[in-house]
Amino acid sequence: METVEMSSVSLKRPRSEDDVANADEIKRQKISEKSKTGNDSGQSVETVTEQPDKSLLEDTKSEIIPNEESEEQEDEELEDSDEDGDPESFAEMMKHGLTESDVGITKFVSSHKGFSGILKERYSDFVVHEIGKDGRVSHLDDFSVPVDDEDPSEETFTVLSDEDKQRLEELQLLKNKETSVAIEVAEDTKEKRTVIHQAVKSLFPGLETKTEDRDGKKYIIAYHAAGKKALANPRKHSWPKSRGSYCHFVLYKENKDTMDAINVLSKFLRVKPNIFSYMGTKDKRAITVQEIAVLRITAQRLAHLNKCLMNFKLGNFSYKNHPLKLGELQGNHFTVVLRNITGTDDQIEQAMHSLREIGFINYYGMQRFGTTAVPTYQIGRAILQNNWNEVMDLILKPRPGAEKGYLVKCREEWAKTKDPAAALKKLPVKRCVEGQLLRGLLKYGMKNIISAFGIIPRNNRLMYIHSYQSYVWNNMVSKRIEEYGLRAVPGDLTLKGATAVHIEEGDVDNYTIHDVVMPLPGFDVIYPKHKIGEAYKEMLVADSLDINNMRHKIRDYSLSGAYRRIIIRPQNVSWEVVAYDDPRIPLFTTDLDKLEGKPLPVLPTDGKFRALKMEFSLPPSTYATMAIREVLKMDTSIKNQTQLNTTWLR
Repeated sequence: METVEMSSVSLKRPRSEDDVANADEIKRQKISEKSKTGNDSGQSVETVTEQPDKSLLEDTKSEIIPNEESEEQEDEELEDSDEDGDPESFAEMMKHGLTESDVGITKFVSSHKGFSGILKERYSDFVVHEIGKDGRVSHLDDFSVPVDDEDPSEETFTVLSDEDKQRLEELQLLKNKETSVAIEVAEDTKEKRTVIHQAVKSLFPGLETKTEDRDGKKYIIAYHAAGKKALANPRKHSWPKSRGSYCHFVLYKENKDTMDAINVLSKFLRVKPNIFSYMGTKDKRAITVQEIAVLRITAQRLAHLNKCLMNFKLGNFSYKNHPLKLGELQGNHFTVVLRNITGTDDQIEQAMHSLREIGFINYYGMQRFGTTAVPTYQIGRAILQNNWNEVMDLILKPRPGAEKGYLVKCREEWAKTKDPAAALKKLPVKRCVEGQLLRGLLKYGMKNIISAFGIIPRNNRLMYIHSYQSYVWNNMVSKRIEEYGLRAVPGDLTLKGATAVHIEEGDVDNYTIHDVVMPLPGFDVIYPKHKIGEAYKEMLVADSLDINNMRHKIRDYSLSGAYRRIIIRPQNVSWEVVAYDDPRIPLFTTDLDKLEGKPLPVLPTDGKFRALKMEFSLPPSTYATMAIREVLKMDTSIKNQTQLNTTWLR
């Protein structure tokens, strides 16, 4: 499933009749990240604080498909290089995408008049700081490394030549037929040999070393201690017992999503990605700061990566006895700049006061549903219906809209031949969902689609059915607000601890809209006792599903359900309107700027443009763009934005 990304987004509210009357006065924003900043990286239009409700597992750690290293590298290069550079054609293709109303996002809670602004004109206009379970906001503010007598010397990292490192890496990864690598000791001293031994063992986990005499010269011989089983496993025997097994650190990253970042770190460290742990994934098109833990890798080794990695910084190192667990966070703190805003000071004050005092509808944002002409919830619905031919067809059939060229060729071949092998040959990137399903069909045959589909990583498969749950929830919440407004009514649901109970007539005055929850459909939830409870049933009946039987014959696809607050009131809300002339200059300082001593940007008092700088904290499973949508009163879908802004300079 491909994710289409954009350089930036001009967020314009839907046109009212007054807008139409004054259409000649409306000018399109011309957005150019690449031309302004030299950065042509992509952006996902949605921003989500990463951890969903416990039943929604698709946002948990991505599984790594066990392809060969070379295939992974080839896939990444193809994915990076296959950018569609024609902005007009991109806008044309995105006409086939979803709008907010397609996924049930139709209501607002505030009464102010909306206004326009540009979200993520620069990725540095969107900064996310993770909030840990103890309420502490993660910041990168310390590059120092904990002092440890057990750590190897600094010379360990420089004693090996680039050629030696290349040969050792090929040996470690079993890329050639060599069973060992010999490194000549030019300056034959015991100290020098010790440093080389340490360097090989610490930089190339899984390799052992010994010293040999050959023709009167000393060589360090590197070899696999236990064959393939030793590949990149942390070295238990070389880790001090007094030191915590996990090195925790703060990862500051720019324009990379969390899994991409961890894959890069694992390659530089020559270890498996699964020895890293974290509390949640973060956006690509942003600057994000979060805590990471890694098993038995020293802070010293991690700190050395700061010298060679682009768009990453690691710091605030400490050793602990535990990894991090997904979902163990209170949420995220956002710093967002909306550039070139058109709202008056009064409009902005009304909008931000409403956000702080009332909040916003806790819709699942647009990224939950995909960006192509086949929404993820449609595939999820087919899975729940047990219609596996439809699942296969929806994933593989040709579709209009934004797609990479090789995917288009693959789909065309599939439509023409229904031959998995032939379609797979058109697909150089094998790790995408389409490639995984085709490999499954090759392995299990066309009559066993269930097993073929099972080759796709579990989290990706669950993404589809959770997308359907989100689709139902969005539609039901819009109906609930339309029917009963922003007040608690008898028959609504609220939580007592972790248990949902109905609000009774006599207690309704004790509750507000902020106490009301709505269920995601499943076998372990209850439904409202008013019209909306019946609306749930009707919606599922229309989709050939039984609300009273959400168990699937395949256990993975049985939905237990969950509860979600319908209104979220952000915490720590603040805002400021600033003037600026140059769209290329940052409008605030980041953690890295502060560490490097960069001064605050000097802004004019009366610039050509105005920007709204806003800060707020959100709990997990909450979409920041839904908060921004409430402020600006606009449709956040890629389809809507590309139709409003048909010039996309990438």
